[in-house]
Amino acid sequence: MTGSDTPSAKPSSFRLAYVPGVTPTKWVRVWNERLPGTPLELVQVPAAEASRLLADGGAEAGLVRLPVDRHVLSAIPLYTETTVVVIPKDHVATAAEDVTLADLADEIVLHPLDDLLDWEKLPGSPAIERPATTADAIELVAAGVGVLLVPQSLARLHHRKDLTYRPVLDAPESRVALSWPQEEPTPDLVEEFIGIVRGRTVNSTRGRAVTPPQPSAKEKAKAKRAGTGGSTGRKPAPGKQTGAGGRRGGAPKGGQAGGKRGKPRGR
Repeated sequence: MTGSDTPSAKPSSFRLAYVPGVTPTKWVRVWNERLPGTPLELVQVPAAEASRLLADGGAEAGLVRLPVDRHVLSAIPLYTETTVVVIPKDHVATAAEDVTLADLADEIVLHPLDDLLDWEKLPGSPAIERPATTADAIELVAAGVGVLLVPQSLARLHHRKDLTYRPVLDAPESRVALSWPQEEPTPDLVEEFIGIVRGRTVNSTRGRAVTPPQPSAKEKAKAKRAGTGGSTGRKPAPGKQTGAGGRRGGAPKGGQAGGKRGKPRGR
């Protein structure tokens, strides 16, 4: 058999890429319960590199931030994240529950090179130099250089005791999606994970083929009785048919039954 004739084997594991701020824990737990024989391998990747990793086959699927190239990758949007502004704990904005972009007009707003938000125009004033990463920008916020707008999950990821954050009501938002390379048909393991993130049950017709539960002996007997109008299915003994009078022998009480003569009544 030549190498081209060898059938492709199923992957020994399922590689799932995920970008910073996304927590796949709950879906990984369900995967391990349903497919204990197929390990799920997590691959953390910077948001800007996630699409290329998937296109190059570095993972079977990924939890990424939109947009992605729909000519190369398929994607199912999962949720949209609130955008927050990261500020020092003594900042004046901490007096409010949320802020608007107009409230940041007098602030220096840091804009890291790995920014995930689709800005038409940045609020406030730009810093002299753009930080290389979100982590670098967090350090500058802590140093009092400026403020930073990020998806809420990244503010939690880079939490510091001296910083806090507030929702920004009118800022652009980041959408998280499940994405995978476009193939026809979609690989079985990818379909499995799609079912998990969409909340399908293990018996879903879109999931793995499962054997339907077999009825118990008690349920079978009940179904059989129902199909025969409540009869037990036994044939009555000869000469003991139920008659119109409602008693065996077909004769009313006191009459003759089964061809036998009853005792005469005393006069």
